[in-house]
Amino acid sequence: MVSVAKPGMPACRRITLLLPLWLLHFSSVYSDITDGNAEHLKREHSLIKPYQGVGTSPSSQWDFSGSTLITSQYVRLTPDERSKQGSVWNTVPCYLKDWEMHVQFKIHGSGKKNLHGDGFAIWYTKERLHHGTVFGSSASFLGLAIFIDTYPNDEAPDRSFPYISAMVNNGSLPYDHGKDGRSTELGGCSVEVRNQDHDTYLAIRYSKGRLTIMVDVDDRNDWKECIDFGGVRLPTGYYFGASAATGDLSDNHDIISMKMYQLMVEHTPEEDNQDWTKIEPSVSLLKSPKDNIDDPTGNFRSTPLTGWKVFLLLLCALLGIVVCAVVGAVVFQKRQERNKRFY
Repeated sequence: MVSVAKPGMPACRRITLLLPLWLLHFSSVYSDITDGNAEHLKREHSLIKPYQGVGTSPSSQWDFSGSTLITSQYVRLTPDERSKQGSVWNTVPCYLKDWEMHVQFKIHGSGKKNLHGDGFAIWYTKERLHHGTVFGSSASFLGLAIFIDTYPNDEAPDRSFPYISAMVNNGSLPYDHGKDGRSTELGGCSVEVRNQDHDTYLAIRYSKGRLTIMVDVDDRNDWKECIDFGGVRLPTGYYFGASAATGDLSDNHDIISMKMYQLMVEHTPEEDNQDWTKIEPSVSLLKSPKDNIDDPTGNFRSTPLTGWKVFLLLLCALLGIVVCAVVGAVVFQKRQERNKRFY
C-alpha cells in the first residue's frame, strides 16, 4: 500500500514519503531496456546472421571495407594482426526519432594484459565509410560514437581498460585518440569485455533526448548501466556503422549482430512538426567540451553526473531530507506540548 501525503502534512514529511517512489522511478530508467520484440525490429537497420544483406551490390543494406571478413557466424572487423582497419556500414539512413540498438560482439586475441588493441566503435553519423585514425574511422564526425577502447594510450591512473565511452560531435572537435577521448566524452565505464567465454552485449538507447548505454558482459540478460545522459540532440537521416582498428597491438573484433528496434514514444506537436534532419548534434546540458580542457578546477557541471557523482547527490539529498524530517518532528513535538498546556 502506498502512503499518500495529506494536505496539512509538513513539506519535509511529504518529501520523505515520496522519496521511495522517486528512487523506484529513478532505478527503473536504467533497467528499461527493450525485450527484443520482433514487431519493432527494423530489419533494414539490423545486421543479423547469415548476413545476406551485406555486400557491394546495389540492393545490399550493409557495406563493408578494409580488413572486414564476412563469415556465417560473425563479421570480423579486424583479425588478430597488426595494422588492420575494417568497418561495416548500413546503407539505409535511419529516420527513427526514438530507437534502441543492441550490439552482440566479441573481442578476443592472444595478447596478454595491456598487450592488445585497439578496440572498436559503434557510429551513428552523417557520413559513412570514411577511414581514419579513430578505430578505423574519421576523428572529426557529425553524430554519435560509442567507443569500446581496449588499450590505454594515456595510461592515466583514473580508469581501467577496456573502457566504454560516448561522444556527440558536430564536427568542430576531433576525438583525441592519444588522450583516450577524455576531453570530449559524455561519460563512460570500465567493463571487462575481452576474452570472455561467451558473447558480450551493448545496448544503446536514444529516446526523448536521453542517451542510455547498458552492458551485459555475463550473457545473462542482466543489463548494467554504463552511461545515462539527458539533453542529447541527434538528427534523423544518419547512418549506423561499426569499425575497428589494430596498431602495433591487435585483437579479433567480431560483430555477431546489430539489432535496431523502434521505440514507440509520443512527442509534442512542436516536436512532430520539427524537421529532425536539420538538427545539429549537440548536448545542451554540458558546457562545450573545449571548456573541460581549459577549466583546471574540474568544474562539477562540466562532466556528466554518473557513478560516484550520482551517489553523492543522492546521499546529500537523503541527509538533507533526514535533517529536515528530524527538525520537523522536533517542531511538531514542541507544538504538541505547548497545546497541552491550554487544556
